[in-house]
Amino acid sequence: MCYNIINMKKHFWKIEYSYTLIVIFTVILFMIPTSFSSKEAGHISHWNEVYNKLDYLFTAMSAQAESDIVKGLKNAQTLEQREFYMMQLVKAYLELTELNKSQKKRYSQQYMNGNKVNKKDIYHFDNIYVHKSGAIVGIKDINNKDELSPGFMMFVDLNGVKSPNIWGRDIFGIDIYSDGKIKPMGHEKQVTELKKDCSVHGLGVSCSHYYRIGGEFVE
Repeated sequence: MCYNIINMKKHFWKIEYSYTLIVIFTVILFMIPTSFSSKEAGHISHWNEVYNKLDYLFTAMSAQAESDIVKGLKNAQTLEQREFYMMQLVKAYLELTELNKSQKKRYSQQYMNGNKVNKKDIYHFDNIYVHKSGAIVGIKDINNKDELSPGFMMFVDLNGVKSPNIWGRDIFGIDIYSDGKIKPMGHEKQVTELKKDCSVHGLGVSCSHYYRIGGEFVE
């Protein structure tokens, strides 16, 4: 009798153990897709943090309006001079350094739709730099004299030369205005336009604003 009870206990233990394994395996299966998307969610969260820091940075820079660099920026006559002064201003605050030849050779960007960013594209940046964190930063003068329109554009590749180097995945951008204010790229678009651009069918540039207003990552 005692032997049968022991066998019955072993039998129930095996059943309970099997159910436990099934539950654990099921949970793992549900966690697998989440683990993939969590990487993208991490990029979005990181971008929001970086944007807030950049907003503070440019507010601080505009408060230094009497500095020689700012005066030089305002008096610059050519696009190259304006870009030089703006980069000097940003480099001082962000502690940026030049990319070495190996990094420049390896680094290239893509849009979310899979197309490569070409040199003739407006979102191509000739001069790019690296932050001490490893992030890559680029800035360019878009030669816009209208004070109500942005005068510069800036991008941040959150994880530097590491892949994927794709706009809307790990690359995000801002528009910089003459008064020192910034706005995320895509801020002028309607939600439907943002959602379309921030997908595998778009460039991904507008994700910079779309994620700021709570838009979700689109596979």
